[in-house]
Amino acid sequence: MRNAPTILHLDMDAFFASVEQASKPSLRGKAVVVGGLGPRGVVATASYEARVFGVHSAMPMAQARRLAPNAAYLVPRFGLYRSISEQVMALLRELSPLVEPLSLDEAFVDLEAGGTAWDEPSARLAGVKLRADIRAATGLTGSVGLAASKMLAKIASEEAKPDGLVLIEPGTERALLGPMSVRTLPGVGPATGDHLRRAGITTVDELAEAGEDELVRLVGKAHGHALYAMALAQDERPVVAERETKSVSVEDTYDVDIHDRIRVGLEVQRLADRCVRRLRGAGLSGRTIVLKVRRYDFSTLTRSETLRGPTDDPAVVREAASRLLDSVDTTGGVRLLGVGVSGLADYTQEDLFAQAAGVRADPAAEETVAEPVAEETPAERHWPSGHDVRHTEYGHGWVQGSGLGRVTVRFETPDSEPGRVRTFRVDDPDLERADPLPLVPAGEAGGERAADVRLEGAANGVGAAAGDVE
Repeated sequence: MRNAPTILHLDMDAFFASVEQASKPSLRGKAVVVGGLGPRGVVATASYEARVFGVHSAMPMAQARRLAPNAAYLVPRFGLYRSISEQVMALLRELSPLVEPLSLDEAFVDLEAGGTAWDEPSARLAGVKLRADIRAATGLTGSVGLAASKMLAKIASEEAKPDGLVLIEPGTERALLGPMSVRTLPGVGPATGDHLRRAGITTVDELAEAGEDELVRLVGKAHGHALYAMALAQDERPVVAERETKSVSVEDTYDVDIHDRIRVGLEVQRLADRCVRRLRGAGLSGRTIVLKVRRYDFSTLTRSETLRGPTDDPAVVREAASRLLDSVDTTGGVRLLGVGVSGLADYTQEDLFAQAAGVRADPAAEETVAEPVAEETPAERHWPSGHDVRHTEYGHGWVQGSGLGRVTVRFETPDSEPGRVRTFRVDDPDLERADPLPLVPAGEAGGERAADVRLEGAANGVGAAAGDVE
């Protein structure tokens, strides 16, 4: 482990919900929940205002609605989240070539590798400047942890939430970790935590006192050794800049079980096309086609087929997925379907046409394949809550809700005052979907970053604000 706090962990605060609040003035300071809105939907992110009511990530959406009935419930806008994530990751790469993204809103950075920091003052300065740059570029806040290891940097960023910075000085790690719950350590989930509690171990100090042999006896060899090392604040893992993509996949969970075998087949075809579009977008191809089916009783089956060579041909993937579906019994109903491609490569095998009904599909036609939909699509599917629209008379807005042939829109932009609400027919010709607007106007985002006044905290230290972990 290094002797300076030059590993940085960034975690954006309630990322999806914060993006929605930044883009919708009427939701700022209010409870916002982002996730699947169907009966089987789950919470992706809850704003800090919603967390006050007990709403948290991975909670069933039905339970969230009971806890916070007056919150705004929105469908995710992943395209927008990705674009903002790219802005944030670009700022991280200005600090160092060694950036290890963990998700859209979280990453490790090796500041020492970039020559950005070499001791405590320079690391703190880099962390303060990064937070200021993120706010200037995106209007959002992120929490930063700085430490001599990845484990401790992540713990520090969790302690810093929301919108704070915590630096763990080398030599103080054991004293800091000691009184913390064992659940603070990576890999200690509810089951392991409960198992340790029954053995009388609830804190990191008690974990270290138990000794390596006892931990191996309690949780197994591999986990026991790792737990003991973490309890001693030992973590030698490097920041890894490139993570190899192992697979590309898409899946859908359905509000109502699908019993019609023809409909199941059409859904698999649609998912195969989506998967190929994502595959091509990443400039990849793959050899192994994977089908995932979760049935009415929650049993999950996976089937796979390996081709003779890598492909990004949608006809090949569709046909392989259909063959895999033939081996699965769906008579009781299907609640989830997924199609994936693994065995990835950055090239394609052109002679796979024999596996695609004898002919390679016309590339022009592939890009315009229409996704099959039910004959009667609910109005909500046309106008997802929270998504952007534009009206020829009233301008840009977002969908507050829809149903019974009507759609309700609030007209406002990220830099406007809270806007007015109007209701239209779902087929109103003057209303159309729109692209999200930038959270920060181009002139402001491109202006001077990390102004000197924002760096004053580097000299005085930046306090941590305790908060829920994303």
